[in-house]
Amino acid sequence: MNNLFFINKIRIAATFCAGCIFFISCENDINEVQNLSKKTIAVEEGVNIESFMSQAGKMKARLTAPIMHRYQTDSPYVEFPKSLHVDFYNDTLGIDSRLDARYGKYRESENKVLLRDSVIIYSISGDTLWCQELWWNQQTEKFYTDKPVRIHKKDKTVINGQHGLEAAQNFSWYVIYNNTGQASVPKNSVEP
Repeated sequence: MNNLFFINKIRIAATFCAGCIFFISCENDINEVQNLSKKTIAVEEGVNIESFMSQAGKMKARLTAPIMHRYQTDSPYVEFPKSLHVDFYNDTLGIDSRLDARYGKYRESENKVLLRDSVIIYSISGDTLWCQELWWNQQTEKFYTDKPVRIHKKDKTVINGQHGLEAAQNFSWYVIYNNTGQASVPKNSVEP
């Protein structure tokens, strides 16, 4: 009986030790558990990108960029982190204007592009726009910003806009908000 009592004590002690080891070894790091439930964003990367954009079967623009990242999120977007260049075409496939920026972000669901950092637009008429941030709406074919802008006209005049502008994609017209500098006004638009 003593021997049986001793064996039962050993079994209880072994079970207790095994249980302690089991509970100690099952501890989870809270960060590891949280990482299991985190969503990961799929990122596609392209190098030396050349993309053509069209509307109603007509080519409207050609975009080139050294690097492109496409993020698969609830609201997918495309990012051009190293720079981008766009040539805008008219109906006869002649270039209307050119755009350069060091950064771009295309919001696919809105058909809008945010351009930042040394944004420059060259129009076929010879006018040049400089700004630090500009939106391009592909649907309306317009540029707009509420940030300061500077336009160098072909005739060497300079116009500054303190609160931004709105302009046609081909730069055939533009409205500058709170402008300073010289500007020419057509004779028929001013009443005596």
